[in-house]
Amino acid sequence: MPTKSIRVPAEEQFADELERLRAADEQAAAAIPPGWQLSPRGVRAFVIGEPKLQVSRKFYGDDPLVDRAIVTLLGKQGLMLVGEPGTAKSMLSELLAAAISGNSNLVVQGTAGTTEDHIRYSWNYALLLAEGPSRRSLVPSPIFQAMESGKLARVEEITRAAPEIQDTMVSLMSEKQLMVPELGADARVSAREGFNIIATANIRDRGVNEMSAALKRRFNFELVKPIADREFEIELISRQLDAELGAERQNVTVERPVLELLVTAFRDLRLGETAEGTAIKRPEAVMSTAEAVNVAFAAALEARYLGDGTLSAAHVAHQIVGAALKDNAEDAARFRYYIDTVVRERGRRDREWKDFQNAAAAIWR
Repeated sequence: MPTKSIRVPAEEQFADELERLRAADEQAAAAIPPGWQLSPRGVRAFVIGEPKLQVSRKFYGDDPLVDRAIVTLLGKQGLMLVGEPGTAKSMLSELLAAAISGNSNLVVQGTAGTTEDHIRYSWNYALLLAEGPSRRSLVPSPIFQAMESGKLARVEEITRAAPEIQDTMVSLMSEKQLMVPELGADARVSAREGFNIIATANIRDRGVNEMSAALKRRFNFELVKPIADREFEIELISRQLDAELGAERQNVTVERPVLELLVTAFRDLRLGETAEGTAIKRPEAVMSTAEAVNVAFAAALEARYLGDGTLSAAHVAHQIVGAALKDNAEDAARFRYYIDTVVRERGRRDREWKDFQNAAAAIWR
């Protein structure tokens, strides 16, 4: 029996919702920009949800940010999503591409190994030697494909690529065309309507490879912030945990007090201040909502397969240690201090925090 894919693109995962939004656009005779699959209102509904059309909310946080992102993509500038790791920049990029272009897979991943070929084009050298330069022997990059088809291209972690590689996008974004000199008369490839670029960058990567002023001018920058509302974050993690567990969800009991503990601990460590107002040292590790979902999922799996099926504070403690102690040795001391002071005090009043303290402290014994 064939196994299911672990993850499918947003346009496949939410195909039914996209179809309902397209039908709603047709019924309302909505204005759809050239090259777009949905109207701007339809794109917004896909990202932040529309209960009347049974369209789920997928991005939690700053709804005006979504509006500004859509308006940016209607214009000539590219969209740059910046923020702390784990703030759903890549997810928002994927959702926008899925709703606008119906294809979120035209992606360039920025790394130290990213080359100009990844931005522009390369060649099938067997065909190149046999036939010479031709469209058949040319291997277009995701950005090249987006230009030809009038779709959105995505560039993830752009500041991880070398500055000279980043700057190959300057002419593509300003002139909306790409030159392939080897093709002679067919050298010019002009972008079709609907083409644009969404890029992402982590604030913590500033200084890795700083973007040039010329490239910055081609983008409109939007800061994606962590979720500010605690109740909203608890709700989000609960929903994401249900989605991650899938069919296994029925085999795991998840009680709200444990999720509240998880969110409170992450917010304490992320903000450098406890819910009671006590200042603590922030760890270098990323304590984002996305990381909290990963911890909740791992803890639920531990409860399912190595426990009695009930997610406990002890399971959370076992898994949060791996999230908090990733980056440097000082984080271990900071986390231990948090356990020995803040968590210990809460444990005197609350059973869940006591279980969390005992399980976390046992790791150092």
